[in-house]
Amino acid sequence: MELQIAVDELSRALYRSQGIAEKKSTLPLLSHVLLEAKDGKLTVTAFDLEIGLVSEHRAEVSKEGRIAVSARRLFDIVRMLPEPTAVLRLKPNNYLEITCGSSRFRIVGADPEDYPRLPISDVPFVAIQPKLLLEMLELTSIAVSTDETRLNLNGVFFQPVEGGLRLVATDGHRLSMAERKMEGRFDVGRGVILPRKGVAELRKLLGEGEAESAELGLGERICVFRRPGLTFVMQLVAGQFPEYEKVIPERHPNPLVLRRVGFLDTLKRVSLLSQDQMHTVKLEVGDGVLKVTSQSPELGEAYEEIPVETRLEPLRVGFNARYLIDVLGVMDAEEVRFELSDELSPGVIRPLEDDSYTAVVMPVRI
Repeated sequence: MELQIAVDELSRALYRSQGIAEKKSTLPLLSHVLLEAKDGKLTVTAFDLEIGLVSEHRAEVSKEGRIAVSARRLFDIVRMLPEPTAVLRLKPNNYLEITCGSSRFRIVGADPEDYPRLPISDVPFVAIQPKLLLEMLELTSIAVSTDETRLNLNGVFFQPVEGGLRLVATDGHRLSMAERKMEGRFDVGRGVILPRKGVAELRKLLGEGEAESAELGLGERICVFRRPGLTFVMQLVAGQFPEYEKVIPERHPNPLVLRRVGFLDTLKRVSLLSQDQMHTVKLEVGDGVLKVTSQSPELGEAYEEIPVETRLEPLRVGFNARYLIDVLGVMDAEEVRFELSDELSPGVIRPLEDDSYTAVVMPVRI
């Protein structure tokens, strides 16, 4: 194998692999990327047995070949190279030589025949808008559970609905649901669960903004995202997503209408002195104001008022400030509906003029 490639192009390919290549795996090859020079391009593959990425990059290929090398080590070298182009050569005994200007590196590689194959199978594809899917994933990812004992909550629920698509995530303390209109139909029954790690890597790819259109394919156990020159694969989470509809309260007739950025900034300030495990802030409605307070025996207390118009009866309720901050931080509406019923019922946040997003946050005792 011998090829010449732009350093920026190679660096971008290796950067994509960093979140996929397993650094602490008992299988050393899972910390590697597979490089293949063929047909005037370099193909870079990263795979950890659960999620995988194959990307193609323009290169001047003098000699075809393949090698598996450490993803981290090669990336660290490439991003420090002094010139805009580099030459990669396969040497005997699975060594890879990188030459760039006066710099030369030889790193130990591995037999490419031992590298695991991606489980890319024939799945039906549906055209999607990358920006739309990214927006939905960002709105819902905040509520994905990190509790490894509840695997069916360790991801985003992907559910086709009439005329569109709905994404839902919950960790048992909060729920985030986004729905958008979308042409095409995914034939996956009630829905499938996209894994947390896979969603994080897919968001990075969607955020690159390199294509206005792409395709998403779903099978029984696999999700495939592809656009020209790139294919991303993730294994679906086994198990049934809970019947989340039961925890979403009925729409409240007397919501608090708040300016999103102002409410967000208030929560950030007041929560500075809320250092308990739940990051508790107390919300008190009455006399045309929403009072937001926090207190800590070690740090002191914080208090702020927000003018509101509401017909709610006087009410005091506590929330984890971080959960509210997460929700308000991913929304882009100027004003939000904050629906409160009593001190034991969850709070619901929606955009004022839009029902396409719903966040539910459970209260905490105060």
